[in-house]
Amino acid sequence: MTARLLGIGTATPMGGMDQAAALAMVAAIGGVGPRRARAMEQLYQQSGVERRAMAIVQGPRQAFYNGHPPGTDERMRAFQRLAPPLAHDACVRALAHAGMAPAGVTHLVTASCTGMASPGVDIALIQSLGLSAETQRTHVGFMGCHAALNALRVARAIALAEPVARVLVCCVELCSLHVQAGQPGGSAVADALFADGAAACVVARSHEAHAPALHRTASTLLPGTLGHMGWTIGGSGFTMALSPKVPATLAASVRPWVESVLAMEGLTIAGVPSWAIHPGGPRVLEAVADALGLPQAARRASAAILREHGNMSSATVPFILERLLRDGAPRPILALAFGPGLTGEALLLTEQPSEQL
Repeated sequence: MTARLLGIGTATPMGGMDQAAALAMVAAIGGVGPRRARAMEQLYQQSGVERRAMAIVQGPRQAFYNGHPPGTDERMRAFQRLAPPLAHDACVRALAHAGMAPAGVTHLVTASCTGMASPGVDIALIQSLGLSAETQRTHVGFMGCHAALNALRVARAIALAEPVARVLVCCVELCSLHVQAGQPGGSAVADALFADGAAACVVARSHEAHAPALHRTASTLLPGTLGHMGWTIGGSGFTMALSPKVPATLAASVRPWVESVLAMEGLTIAGVPSWAIHPGGPRVLEAVADALGLPQAARRASAAILREHGNMSSATVPFILERLLRDGAPRPILALAFGPGLTGEALLLTEQPSEQL
């Protein structure tokens, strides 16, 4: 037996808006002038996003962004209130997909980079789902957009080490709590792209061939890229630093790394029919896919999730995997995501356990 993905579930807040409404909201919050508004409009039109879910839209958003940037403490209180119910919904769907009762969960792995509290989402999930008080917890914190792959690596290791383990993984992100309206650079790009969502997965040892095997994980740290991407905590929330060099850097670096990862399994890029590439933005998705020589069909699921949901940070890759699995995408599937560092994470999902490949 090997560690397999037995179930997956996703959830988004009820509140949402299209890009025109999002632009109007951000411009109003930041008191943006006409010249800046025109530049922002072009950025939003080129984002690859049509609609995004935002937890703050469930209530009076101007009460949260009330003419001045809320402090980090206020944003964290909102996360503590809004994130657990969203995470709960995703977990309920993942457990139902896996056909597993909450009482069967032995380990809980959570991931987020948009909120911090202790006790946190993990404790809230134990209580709301009715998990055992002896559920073992691990939190993957502040790793950014690729954290789902880090969390699944932890779940895979637990499942392989403990044959009876049943691991529930949950990523929840409320990026709308960190709007930095009117600021240029990486913050402006983040305001145009990022959204809210939660995704959960159930991982355990299994013979069930229909469930993809978590076959191999891999990581890389690209040299000389420390300042290319950052996610820092300030007095007015979390702020994104993003260099325009990121797409070109990934275009030059991603193919040799991916080829080396696949070569360890006797595979080539051409031999991987399905891809779950985290769409950090349309330029990042295009740069990575072009560097790998992927056809348009291999990019379709990633582009669709970006278009329909925006960039939900760590929750995004599970949304893409859910879409691929729902549509019966052939395996193997290679999931890729990139984050601050500049770092890359990969997860190869196959039909067979490693000893049978």
